[in-house]
Amino acid sequence: MSNEELQLWIEQVSLSSFGVPFRHTASFNSRLTTTGGRYFTKSHNIEINPQQLAMYGREETERIIKHELCHYHLHLAKRGYMHRDTDFKTLLARVGGSRYCQTLPGAKARKPQPYRYKLVCITCATEYLRKRRADPGRYRCGKCSGKLKLVALEAGAGPAT
Repeated sequence: MSNEELQLWIEQVSLSSFGVPFRHTASFNSRLTTTGGRYFTKSHNIEINPQQLAMYGREETERIIKHELCHYHLHLAKRGYMHRDTDFKTLLARVGGSRYCQTLPGAKARKPQPYRYKLVCITCATEYLRKRRADPGRYRCGKCSGKLKLVALEAGAGPAT
C-alpha cells in the first residue's frame, strides 16, 4: 500500500467513524518499532507502522488508525486527547479503536536501566534513587521539604529496576 492509498483510507475512516474530515497528512513510517502509529500535535500529521498492516491485516490497522484519529479530532476540538483523558477513552470505545497495538514478532524488550544517582535530603537523610541525572535545586524532600544533594552511585550499584 502506498502513502497516497493510506491517506485516502484515513480520510474515509475519519468521515465514516467520526463524521469529520481528516485535513492533514498521513504516511507510513517503517522506523516505528514498538508502536502502531503516531499523531503529531504540532503538525497534526499521522504516521502508521507498515509492519502492523503486513503482519495483522487491514482490520487491526484500521483500529490503530481510529486510535490516532481520536488523538487528532480531540486535539483539534481542544478536548482531552491524551491516553489518560476520559474524552479520549470514551471516543475510542465509541468508534472501536484499539487501546494497544499487537506486538510485532522479533521486537526487542527494553533492558532495565540501573540506578546511577541518588538525591539525598540534607535534613532527614531520605534517599531518592534516580536513573538519570537530576538538578537537586529543582526538588525538595517529600518528607520534610529539606534541600537535596545529588550523589553519583558507583557503576552497577543499586537495583536494576
